[in-house]
Amino acid sequence: MSDLESFRRETREWLEANAPKGVIGVPSAELEGNWGGKKATYPNPDMKVWLDVMAEKGWTAPTWPKEYGGGGLDNAHAKVLAEEMKALRLPPPLVGFGLTMIGPTLLRFGNEEQKKEHLPKICRGEIRWCQGYSEPGSGSDLASLQTKAVRDGDHFIINGTKVWTSYADQADWIFALVRTDPNAPKKQEGITFILIDMDDPGVTVSPILLISGKSPFCETHFKDVRVPVKNVVHEIGAGWTVAKALLGHERTMIADAFGASGLKPRKDSKRSFLSDLAIDYLGEDADGRIADPVIRDEVAAIEMDSRAFGLTVQRARDAARAGHQPGSESSMFKVYGTELNMKRYELMVRILGPQALGWEGPGFSESELDTTREWLRSRGNSIEGGTSEIQLNIIAKHVLGLPV
Repeated sequence: MSDLESFRRETREWLEANAPKGVIGVPSAELEGNWGGKKATYPNPDMKVWLDVMAEKGWTAPTWPKEYGGGGLDNAHAKVLAEEMKALRLPPPLVGFGLTMIGPTLLRFGNEEQKKEHLPKICRGEIRWCQGYSEPGSGSDLASLQTKAVRDGDHFIINGTKVWTSYADQADWIFALVRTDPNAPKKQEGITFILIDMDDPGVTVSPILLISGKSPFCETHFKDVRVPVKNVVHEIGAGWTVAKALLGHERTMIADAFGASGLKPRKDSKRSFLSDLAIDYLGEDADGRIADPVIRDEVAAIEMDSRAFGLTVQRARDAARAGHQPGSESSMFKVYGTELNMKRYELMVRILGPQALGWEGPGFSESELDTTREWLRSRGNSIEGGTSEIQLNIIAKHVLGLPV
């Protein structure tokens, strides 16, 4: 028996013995607690048990080094673990920006003290992170940011505002870009990447509501916040290098979440989610297919695109586990994935017809109201994490070599 075959058998046996029954088949999106952090709530108590046993094993971050709380698995073994979890219908024990954004960034740019301080807490789900990049006047043109950090001995004093800080009201720490040299010759220079405790005096958070009626977004305000210089990641004034690397992780994450992952099939259904939805509202023909041939073709096209895109993103994840740093392909993923998600929800509201016009009250099911809100929410996909226009500029310049 090969090493991988032995690992697969041992992994399945361990998962079967240690996974609580209450997490089997439950979508991770329904378990807010699996973001971790001091403010985490666990509607399903088994999710906390699942997090703890997987963290003890190192499998919340299976490819991270063991000395930082990870599993130390190589790409091939991590892929086996993911396959066995999927086969047993087990959700990830932990998700969030700690695993997908700041963790990989610290592994690459952080010093040993920062890695030992933050990475084990991320793996154990003890700390939840948010991102402080965009500002009210610096969104797509991120390098024009104006949040100031003035050095005072062993601390920086930070003043300014960040906007669209997802889940800032639930986060324990924020990784942020601040301007430490306002006189730098280029706007990309003089920017520093720094880690800030959200409990520090002077940090306040204001939630922002979207057209969908709910939102994870917030404004985060810094007023004379004192942050130790030791919290600077990489070098003072070299934050743009760190920021670009992290954005690659973020854009791949967004593409995966909204585009590649698609919508999970209904339990015990052999059809896709879109197929079941179309048959529910439009009926089926004598062969058991979606009755409307035009909708049928569009459902098939989106399902094929989603499947192909998912496999492409999987290759990128495999490469990341092997140590490859994301480059311009993350912009390609971000554009395609978010556009695909908007197309998916456009088709869903067309399938629902008049039932997609509800906002609240009688005459509409909960799932119909949710679909309407998710359709509205999907419009933001082309903005968050860098607008589609910015991504197309990056692709034109760095992939196609065109002047921009």
